[in-house]
Amino acid sequence: MKKIHPAWIALVVTFLTLMATAGFRSAPSVLIVPLEDAFGWSRSQISFAVALNVLIFGLVAPFAAALMERFTVRKVVMSALTFVSISAASTVFITQPWHLWALWGVCVGIGTGSMALVFAATIANRWFIKNKGIVVGALTAAGASGQLVFLPLLSHFAIAYGWKSVSITIAIAALAVVPLIYLFLKESPQAIGTTPYGAPADWQPAPKSELSAFALAIDTFKQAKSDYNFKVLFFTFFVCGLSTNGLIGTHFIPAAHDHGMSEPVAASLLALVGVFDVIGTLASGYLTDKYDPRKLLFFYYGFRGLSLFLLPSILFSSLHPSTLVFVIFYGLDWVATVPPTIVLARTVLGPNRGTIVYGWVFVGHQIGASVAAFGAALLRVHFGNYAIAFYISAAMCLFSAFLVLQIAKDKTISELRV
Repeated sequence: MKKIHPAWIALVVTFLTLMATAGFRSAPSVLIVPLEDAFGWSRSQISFAVALNVLIFGLVAPFAAALMERFTVRKVVMSALTFVSISAASTVFITQPWHLWALWGVCVGIGTGSMALVFAATIANRWFIKNKGIVVGALTAAGASGQLVFLPLLSHFAIAYGWKSVSITIAIAALAVVPLIYLFLKESPQAIGTTPYGAPADWQPAPKSELSAFALAIDTFKQAKSDYNFKVLFFTFFVCGLSTNGLIGTHFIPAAHDHGMSEPVAASLLALVGVFDVIGTLASGYLTDKYDPRKLLFFYYGFRGLSLFLLPSILFSSLHPSTLVFVIFYGLDWVATVPPTIVLARTVLGPNRGTIVYGWVFVGHQIGASVAAFGAALLRVHFGNYAIAFYISAAMCLFSAFLVLQIAKDKTISELRV
């Protein structure tokens, strides 16, 4: 019987970890209405915590990537999970909006930012040479799988047992993943005397930087910031975050609630987005291994923009066929942008800095998500609905679709996939 390559074990452990992390990321959309009812806080006050969370989530990412390079993936991820557990559990004692901002906004933001997509990119780059695109797609899809599992569950708990049960569930789930990392995730192929999956016979690991983790992250940004490809990737991923986590991920359930749909039904629809997200992201990983990632991003941003233009006309109060059409198309496109963006990040400073460059590009993603999480709430308070927010996001997606075609025209993309 052929022995399973340890890269696949690393993939499974990372997938399960990111799946659990998705529960922490999806909780705020479930908590907005219950916190409004419990404390009488405004939607913009609560959304500010979400905005802080996603912003810090992104700002931590490049430093987390550098810390993983300088120390170990296992130590960084286990510390992050423990910090998330403590922070989430502490939210049961909040009485003021600033308590929510500090715990869920800052602390959980730091913890989750130390994992997520940077963790996925690090594992893919360390353990895989062959099929890297589809591996990144699978690990990205873990977030959708977690959303599928956690959203309906957390929504049910919030209604049946109160909002504090959501925080307790997140705390337990985060802590439960720590032993999984400790026991089963190996640090790197060379640490156990093997090579990445699909590596050629003469493969050698890239030399480690002599810089400290902080200096490596800052030096990477200084070198990358003037690169045109980096600027385009940063802006378009800003739009990606604005149109997914920030807008739909945070405000789809409150928007549906505004139109008379129950929270469990809205949460189930958002979870259904996760089902099609898994399909779309795996397909995107496969396509990224075979086709020009710029052209893939053109279609992804284009279809996303068209979907968002349609959303304000959907009748949230019932399961209208147009609602399901949106769920299917938006789900297929939710994080399909990630595999081609990771490949294109390697065009900026080369493969050795690719993960850290992607960490900085991911900062753009989370700034966009933060802007939408807070900005959409302000627009809703001012105009009484989310329509303007949806239209702005749609227009920015369509602009991004054309902008990505300008990336890396002087690079040989196929050489940078491995």
